[in-house]
This record gives sequence, C-alpha cells and structure tokens, in this order.
Amino acid sequence: MLFNSFHFIYFILVIVPVFYVLPQKYRQLFLLLSSYYFYMCWNYSYVILILFTTTTSYVASLAIEKNHNKKLKKVYLYGSISASLGILFFFKYYNFFIGNINQISGSQFIFYNYLLPVGISFYTFETLSYTIDVYKGKLDAERKFWIYALFISFFPKLVAGPIERSENLLPQFHKNHYIKASNIIQGTKYVIIGFFMKLVIADRLSIYVDAIYNNVKGHHGLTFWVSTICFSFQILCDFAGYSTIAKGVAKWLDYDLMVNFRRPYFAFSFSDFWKRWHISLSSWFRDYLYIPLGGNRNGRLRQHINNFITFLISGLWHGANWTFIVWGGLHGAFLSIENILKPQKKQSQVVAPLRLIKTGVLFIAVSFAWIFFRANTITDAFYIIQSSTQIDRDIFFDSSTLFYGLIGVLLLISMDIYAERKGKNNILQNAVISFPVVILFSFLIVCIFYMGVFNGGQFIYFQF
Repeated sequence: MLFNSFHFIYFILVIVPVFYVLPQKYRQLFLLLSSYYFYMCWNYSYVILILFTTTTSYVASLAIEKNHNKKLKKVYLYGSISASLGILFFFKYYNFFIGNINQISGSQFIFYNYLLPVGISFYTFETLSYTIDVYKGKLDAERKFWIYALFISFFPKLVAGPIERSENLLPQFHKNHYIKASNIIQGTKYVIIGFFMKLVIADRLSIYVDAIYNNVKGHHGLTFWVSTICFSFQILCDFAGYSTIAKGVAKWLDYDLMVNFRRPYFAFSFSDFWKRWHISLSSWFRDYLYIPLGGNRNGRLRQHINNFITFLISGLWHGANWTFIVWGGLHGAFLSIENILKPQKKQSQVVAPLRLIKTGVLFIAVSFAWIFFRANTITDAFYIIQSSTQIDRDIFFDSSTLFYGLIGVLLLISMDIYAERKGKNNILQNAVISFPVVILFSFLIVCIFYMGVFNGGQFIYFQF
C-alpha cells in the first residue's frame, strides 16, 4: 500500500477516526492489526517473516533480562541477532553473494527467485537495536507482546523508516492518546509538504532521470550532469517526502516519530551532512557499529578504518549491488579526507561566503557519489563519469519535466532557507496558523494537483 495511492487515503480515513472512537485499552491492538493489514497489502506471506523476527527478539530480550548468567545472556543475544540477520541475508543478499561466487570460482550454485520483503532492512535494525539495548541494560524488556509487535510494525514507519529507537517510540504505546487540534494541524502540514516533495519533485524528476540512467549509451556529456543533479533532488524528496508523510500521519494519531532529514544539502561538511541525511540510519550505524568497532578511541588510523568499514556496510545495507558498496566507500573516503584536512582547533564561526563555498563543494561531491547509487551497474557508472568529461551543448531536454521539477526545487529551497534560519521556531512544521501559512499551503496543494505525477512508482527506499 503506497502512501501516494487512493488505497492509502481510504485506509487512513478509516484508521484515524476509528482509533479515537475506540476505548483507550483497545487502541494499540487496533493499530497492530491495522499495521499488519498495511504490510500484508504488499505480500501477505511476508507477514510471517516480520512476525518471526518480532517474536524471536521479544523472547530473547525477556530471557536476557531474566537471566543473570553472562554467558547465557550472550547466547540469547547472538541467537536473536543471528536469526534476524540470517533472514535479512537470505532474502536480500543471498543471490548477490552466490552470483559473485559463481563468477569468481566458476561454480553453479542455484539462485532463488523471490521478491525482497518490503521494509525488511528497517524493521530488522529496530529489532537488533532493541535486543542490544536490553542486553546492555539501557532498556527494560517489554512485557506485552502486542505492544512490542506494534513498535516494530507501526505502519507509518514500517516500510521505509525512520528506524525508530525503542526509548523514543516504545513508551508512547503505553500512554493514553487524545485527539488534539495542534496534532491535526501539524500533521497535515507534514503530509502536505511530504506529498509535495514526492509527487511534484521526486516523481516528476524521476521521469527525466530514468530516461537517462536506464539508457546510458544513448546519452553523453552535459545530459549526465543535468540528470545527476536531478537525481540528487529526486532521492532527497523521495525519501524525505516519505519520512515527512510518515511523521504527519503518526502525528494525526498523537505519536511522535523522530526527524529523519534536516535539510542535508545545506550542510557544509560531510560530518554535518550525515547528521542531516537519513539521521535514523546514520545514528544507528554510529551507535551500534562504529562505536563498538572502537570509534575514534584508538588513534587516527584506526578511526579511519572504523569509519571506512561502517560506510562500506552502510552501502551494502542499501542494496545487494556493488554500486551501493562503492557509494558507501566513497562517503567513507570523503569523511576520512575531511578529518585529515580539517584544522586541529575548532573554528568558532564559519563566515557566510566560506560556508556557501563549502556547501557547494559538498553538494558536488555528494552528487558525484549519487552516480554510483543510481547507476544500474558499475560499468554504467564509469561510463557516465567518463562521458561527463565531454562538454557539449547537446542536452536531452524534457520541457515539462524539467520546468515543473525546477519550480518545485526552487520552492523547496526557499522553504528550507526559511526553516534553516528559523530553526525550531519554524512555522512550517508546528501548529501555528496564520494568513501567510494558509496561502503557502494552499499553493502547495494547488502545485500537487496541477504539477504532481499521480502515476509514479513506489518510493525508492522501499527496495532497501
């Protein structure tokens, strides 16, 4: 069930009012059943996987908390982790590794043809972090299975995040929830902005980007520059659009999801970029991989190695393809180079012109890395890079796509500049209603219906 579908609109028009009509004690169970229905709309058989992963981590965490034997605690922990990662590996990475083994060794191991379960990378990481936190004593194990199952399967964030932390979302399922005008207003703002990003910008630009990247041999030169910049905004608006809609829908139900994107292309360094882009994933890798590897505690060389390993695995998390691994490796290399070159003493303030230059350079470097992320194969990626050096005036041009997409991007940048300056006092994302806000959001709605693409595909991150 796509957010950008009439099916979801009908779904949410039923879920929200019924949720508030039901007595408080039945609401969590209703949301759990609704979330499982939401997931079963993709493929009903894959609900068995999320149920198995949920049950395994739930039982293991209870056993970890009740047992005082450290060795036995580790057995339960590693058993739960192995079960979750085992399912993730088989469904997401098995064919990738078997293909590479067959190619290198000349073997003929068999492939399995199956669809990748939607959201498996997201809910797997949530179960992992929960079990690890219980093991470390940072969190008490949840006693009520249906509450824990709802935490894992909560439909707004189920298939594409954010990857919620148990300490943030889990306690909210134990509270009473009431319909509030402020939540409806704030949630509606998030939903409108999210649909604007998805339908007007991401799906509009995807028409142009797909035409280029799915036929790289038919294009060259500046066309690749234009399409790569378009993809930079497409993937931002596609993924951030989903996260924003999810946050708005959750807000309608009186739940708060974490902020997953914070204007990443306004960053002025790679470390700043990863504090703004896919925050739930980058913070997850920091806390559960980079720091356990040693972080920056064992010297600069070890820090760079830990950083590089983390980004390589982050790339692999995104997809079973060498293009994603190279993309992750590039970001690991960029961040290490930045750490080597940055001054030992922290600068108190970055002057505006210098920050603007840094932001521009960062955007170019990030866009370069997006080539590998979007390219269908490594061969295509290197062909695009090589062809991009051939400067010519022959640009593949789609007037409606680029014109409407450019309008959407400029409007988004304008809103982001305002939000960046106002920070937490940003009226675009709170419950404030004023005449300018009404005009702005009315204009966004008009843009959605006039310039939006309503036959676009699913969200990009569904495949991850």
